[in-house]
Amino acid sequence: MNILYVCHRFPYPPTRGGKIRPFNMIRHLSRQGHNVIVASLTRSDEESREAQGIRDYCDEFIFEQVNKPVAVLRMVGSLSTTSPASMGYFYSPRLKSRIDALLAEHRFDLIFVHCSSVAPYVADVLGIPKMLDFGDMDSQKWLIYSKFRRFPMSMGYRLESTKLQQAEVALAKKFDFCTCTTKAELNTLNSFGVPVPTDWFPNGVDTEYFRPTEKPYDPDVISFIGRMDYYPNQQCMLSFCKDVMPAICKQRPGTKLWIVGANPSRAIRDLGRLPYVTVTGSVDDVRPYVYRSAVNVAPLTIARGTQNKVLEAMAMGVPVVTSEQAAGGVDAVPNEHFLTASTREGYRDAVLRLLENPKDREQFARRGRARMLSHHNWENSMNQLSLLIEKCLAASRC
Repeated sequence: MNILYVCHRFPYPPTRGGKIRPFNMIRHLSRQGHNVIVASLTRSDEESREAQGIRDYCDEFIFEQVNKPVAVLRMVGSLSTTSPASMGYFYSPRLKSRIDALLAEHRFDLIFVHCSSVAPYVADVLGIPKMLDFGDMDSQKWLIYSKFRRFPMSMGYRLESTKLQQAEVALAKKFDFCTCTTKAELNTLNSFGVPVPTDWFPNGVDTEYFRPTEKPYDPDVISFIGRMDYYPNQQCMLSFCKDVMPAICKQRPGTKLWIVGANPSRAIRDLGRLPYVTVTGSVDDVRPYVYRSAVNVAPLTIARGTQNKVLEAMAMGVPVVTSEQAAGGVDAVPNEHFLTASTREGYRDAVLRLLENPKDREQFARRGRARMLSHHNWENSMNQLSLLIEKCLAASRC
């Protein structure tokens, strides 16, 4: 098949959540013998240079670099309209023209879109089967944001959530098949009453790259991995360091927390002044930090979809303590493959259980790794995607 693949973040290199899922889809489709043309956006000169690496995984690719001031102006301009501000940010007239040119030049058998933010580029195309992978339902993420922001920002986020949910429903109607990353996201989508077939397929994890090591771990180290210019990561670490770490250190003096991730904000850097916190900033490879830790935590209160950081730690055989919200994105069983918590006491007790009981730690490490191999394997997930594409093609013929 000839496939046009449109996504909101350029999918190479696959180094963060918004890139990993589309990259694996593109690579899979190409390996299956399909001719794939990728259309996407970049956000910097560096990302535009790095984008060239995708040529080994597709037949052709195009991109336009976002002009941030112009994108922000589009977002502001949308405030007085029914259009979501986030879709204004991801709209490029030049990319739209180039996609239209591709549609005129090629005979496509399928249009595949990852993320609703770029669905408007092809929403009105007729005569070609179309599949929309929402991934996460972004409208609900904005709704959660509204609960953590003060007025008037809270009102702005709530308005964006309402407009985006309306757009998600309207866009779904223009596609033949819609998918999500998790069962929970699929349930949300179906609750909107969309009239087209829907399903889900999970994110995977590279279990060869993220695999256990024989090197010893430090029984007093906790790790958190994630980009620290991302508000949900910032919010959860500020809360964890304020409320949970003192409670842990009171019972186990000498316990340390490593916050590992690029572009830490001023507030996150200031956490490094605490005697039990180290803020690393950007690192070339997160794996050594995870391997050295006894426990990996992901205490996110703002979490939709799958947290790849959780999958990666579990694949490396490092036990995870995560929030109940983030746990919903992992196809695993709480208290069997990983631990969950929702309160200061709950996090304290779960972390201390793993720090102080090597046998418990080993059990969770082994079970977590096994679950990643069986339920978050990219090959299995991509085979499921192939079946869903067949369903999309069948639905388009009805």
